[in-house]
Amino acid sequence: MTTFDASRRRFLKRSVIAGVSVYVANLGSPAFASLFEDKVLAPTDDVWRAGEGMRFRLDGIAKVTGSKVFARDIRARDMPHWPDQQSHAFILRATRCDARFTGIDLSALEDAGLEPDRVVTAQDMARDGIEVPVFYGAPFFLSEGETADYLGYPVAMLIYHDFVRYRLAKNRIRAADEAVVYGEATGYPEKSPYGAFRYIRVGGEDGYAPDVFSALQETVLYPDFRKRHPVWPEALENGKDGERAMHHAQQLADQLDSPDEDIFVFDGEYQTPYIDHFAMEADNTNAWHDPDTHDVHLVCGSQSPADMVKRMTPMLSDSGFESPRFFLHPTYTVGYGSKDNTIFPYYGLIAALYGDGRPVRLANDRFEQFQSTMKRHPFTIRNRLAVERDSGRFRVFKQELTANGGGRANFSNSVAFVGTTAAQGIYYMPSSDLIAKAAYSRMPEAGSMRGYGTIQTMAATELMVDEIAAAIGKDPMALRRANVFKSGMKNTQGAIPAGHLRGDEILERAEKHPIWRERETRKREYEAAHPQHRYGVGFACVQKDFGHGAEGVFSEVRLRPDGRIEIRNTGAEMGTGYSTSQAAVVSAWLGRAADVVQTAQTDWSDLAMFETASPYTISQSEQDEAARDPRWTPQLIQASSASNSAYYLSFPTIEAARVIFRHALWPEAEAYWRRGIGGGQARPYVLREADARWENGKLTANGMEPLSLAFLAERAHAAGRVTGVMAHAFNRWAWSRADFDIDGTSDNLPLDGLAVQYGRGAGPDKKAAMDTARGFHRLERRNVDYPSTQRNNAGVTYYSACGTLVELAVHTGTGEVSLLDHHSFLECGNPIVEELVHGQLEGGLAMGIGHALYEDMPLYEDGPGNGTWNINRYHIPRASEVAVWKQTAEILPALSRTDPPKGIAEVVMIPVAGAIGNAVAHAINHHFHRLPITPERIREVL
Repeated sequence: MTTFDASRRRFLKRSVIAGVSVYVANLGSPAFASLFEDKVLAPTDDVWRAGEGMRFRLDGIAKVTGSKVFARDIRARDMPHWPDQQSHAFILRATRCDARFTGIDLSALEDAGLEPDRVVTAQDMARDGIEVPVFYGAPFFLSEGETADYLGYPVAMLIYHDFVRYRLAKNRIRAADEAVVYGEATGYPEKSPYGAFRYIRVGGEDGYAPDVFSALQETVLYPDFRKRHPVWPEALENGKDGERAMHHAQQLADQLDSPDEDIFVFDGEYQTPYIDHFAMEADNTNAWHDPDTHDVHLVCGSQSPADMVKRMTPMLSDSGFESPRFFLHPTYTVGYGSKDNTIFPYYGLIAALYGDGRPVRLANDRFEQFQSTMKRHPFTIRNRLAVERDSGRFRVFKQELTANGGGRANFSNSVAFVGTTAAQGIYYMPSSDLIAKAAYSRMPEAGSMRGYGTIQTMAATELMVDEIAAAIGKDPMALRRANVFKSGMKNTQGAIPAGHLRGDEILERAEKHPIWRERETRKREYEAAHPQHRYGVGFACVQKDFGHGAEGVFSEVRLRPDGRIEIRNTGAEMGTGYSTSQAAVVSAWLGRAADVVQTAQTDWSDLAMFETASPYTISQSEQDEAARDPRWTPQLIQASSASNSAYYLSFPTIEAARVIFRHALWPEAEAYWRRGIGGGQARPYVLREADARWENGKLTANGMEPLSLAFLAERAHAAGRVTGVMAHAFNRWAWSRADFDIDGTSDNLPLDGLAVQYGRGAGPDKKAAMDTARGFHRLERRNVDYPSTQRNNAGVTYYSACGTLVELAVHTGTGEVSLLDHHSFLECGNPIVEELVHGQLEGGLAMGIGHALYEDMPLYEDGPGNGTWNINRYHIPRASEVAVWKQTAEILPALSRTDPPKGIAEVVMIPVAGAIGNAVAHAINHHFHRLPITPERIREVL
């Protein structure tokens, strides 16, 4: 489509970064409704039922009918203002890291008449001043004369203006063995680790007493590096915090090296697999550099659109390309972490700049996806644990962990950190020394992926616990109960987790379940009936943190005069049902689900907030000084990841709805109930806001006449009350708070930014105050209280727990494992939409089964970086391999109706991996330390 008038352009939300005007519009928003014959999201009235909640996903019909639109579906002709001609591009990648790259040879294409219309290389980047954002490290393309840092390193991009030639050319040189030319041998590159750290804790008399030393109380250790090896401080009993930490570490090491007679010391090394995301939507972009206006447009799927805006705009402004405006269109996507800060969209942006004025689509096929997309980090983990032989109590835990990050840093340091701080699982460790290193290697980069380091460490912990139980003659469930982490105890960082921990409740339920209770009887009966099989039952339970430790979230809720509700939020829809849950969370305060939900929003200029330093590294004095400015916040927007949508991303949405209730709906309801002589119907009773309830879609309180939302909304608008709220919240393992004057009332709220809109009956002063771009009255906060920067050392405080029982059979001839049944126990607070929770659980179980039994690749030259890997060589679980028709699950009932929802997208996949390993051990009496447990590895020990 070639026409696009100015009036349609106005729907795009605008901000200015690095001198470039930025416009963001999600393709799933009403702004792009004209692209599609049918709306992606079903009308809320069709989905929501008062008293029942959400009957199905807002996008459920679109999903099952195939009409849900993803970035991969978009072509140039689908965009209302782009030209119809679509160009295509693909990337040539290096498959050697031991020789200098000397150039590309396209003679095989030229001889067939398939030469590209444009070739983009490192020389073009240097000439035009296009630099890779610092986060990604190495340049976009390998320069001639250099050796590739990793297998699959891009050396050139080939752009074609017609599809047929593009397709033929891509097939002809897929593996790039002939097209990429190498010179002298250089040997493999070596580089320093991406980072390392150490958490040391020595507890007090019990789990509740003050610690002798901890990371939260004192410090986390970060080493110097010499010859690529970490160097820790000297151990001094009365030295600085780091030296004292090493003194305690030495004492703990002595206890492990020279234990008392009544202490058993377990020592085992675990290896975890190198896994592909295998997201159903492979990485892709479609982008256009308008030759007339020089505007740049980019369509892509992303979990972190705000980070893309932050990094892409300086990249454009610093380049030799004129780009006054940048239009980003983040779409619905799926990714399990693979769309979180991936470098791929930046290559799409480059394709547009060199597309000769045509839109260019860059889309991986599955071979390219295996070669280039981020992977799960393979870990090497050495666990040592001192255990009292009689009581089974854990005493000292030491872990040395190396996370292989591949050739780009990405989130490797963060993944190692999260895995390390999660390693204790559901157990209280009185003293611990946890050492982690994120290492460079020449394999394709590893990055964010569901589980984020914790499936590696907690699966190892659960395998370790069962092996210890066997070694000291304890029942594995009894050993778990003796060491389970209880509410008020401190984690390995020295922090007390939020709320009540329910791991012991899961253990109790699991112990009573027939799969566990009848395991020995079932084993005898099954093996008698199937003499070629060995039957086993295994259990594992974990508690997984959710959140990044620095969550910045914007959300906006508006109530229309007819009672319709509109939401804007920063979170991205990744197939989890996020749009549906966001619509549902406001019902607690507004009585029904929202009618309009816009996700992946990045323009929040009405609040005019800004950030400065990283919230993870800022000092307390810097934070105190910055917080004097009422517009400052430690973190503006966090990506949709770390299972943060249910709790963190919903938090300001709920708070915004609460403000509308308190300052609009309740005052109008109270005024109505008190109307008339003698105080009306309210006077005989006691009317309190705390008694307010939405019943069957109407508001009542202590016997009052039920009132509909539409009725109250009309009255609130007529009275000029608060009918729209834009909020920002920040969390550093605790929420910030501030005072705000709202419509004449002072409220202390768990927010650090707030703006409001008033109804049509507002007076002149209120109308004049709504002077921001979208008509909000920006409120000035007072007495802001941010969580201290020391809380960064807490590591984590928010947990959800999940346990899984597995029964399986091992064929003694082939070594193949068959899952017979599995049952999960999940603790998630109050689920927003319970069916979505079950969907997450079922998908997570499949991924955990793949991690335990099937998915793996070689790391280096024989691995995916050579460009020859596809699903024909990579085994992902099939329906027949996940007990799809027999699996069951139970969600623990919430403690009360006020329990917050918890993030569970990652925790649900983790325990099944440990449970499978323990079930195999029960079946064949061998404890594996390396995953996946393949038939070949089983045959070796049978």
